Amino acid sequence: MPFIIAAIGAIAAIYFFVIRARNAQHMATEVLDAANDVRLAARRFGFKRRTNVHPVDSIDDPNIAIAALGSAFVELDDLPTADQRQALSRALARSANVPHAEAEEMLVLGRWIMNECGSPAQAVPRIGRKLYKMSGADAFQPLLEVVQATAQAGRSGLSQKQKEALADVQNAFRIS
Repeated sequence: MPFIIAAIGAIAAIYFFVIRARNAQHMATEVLDAANDVRLAARRFGFKRRTNVHPVDSIDDPNIAIAALGSAFVELDDLPTADQRQALSRALARSANVPHAEAEEMLVLGRWIMNECGSPAQAVPRIGRKLYKMSGADAFQPLLEVVQATAQAGRSGLSQKQKEALADVQNAFRIS
């Protein structure tokens, strides 16, 4: 009888570890898929990361910079809701005049660029300055449309961090 109980216990332990290993494999696959999504989005938009150059300095498309700023702006509050993410992608598609699927890919690349800056608070002024260098004051209106659309989808207006981010963007665009 003790041998049967020991055998059942060993089988249960092996089953437990096999299930955990399978779940770990699924999670690793999802992480690799996310990295692949960023790589494919970067390739689609012609984004090339140069050595010894920050990814923000490698941006050459104002729409990608607007996507990165929109992602940073949304994440300044708390974790973004599904409504905020959808509002961000719809607003980006409208302002960039691109299909919704392309706007989603821009947001994937923009979120990666924002993460490379360290935090959303650090990304806003840096990307804002880069956007101003690329497009001048012409890019402020599309950016403002994206920010307003995401703010309206939010819970209760703008948070204090988001207001500070707008002030940083105004400083980057030299608007008083």
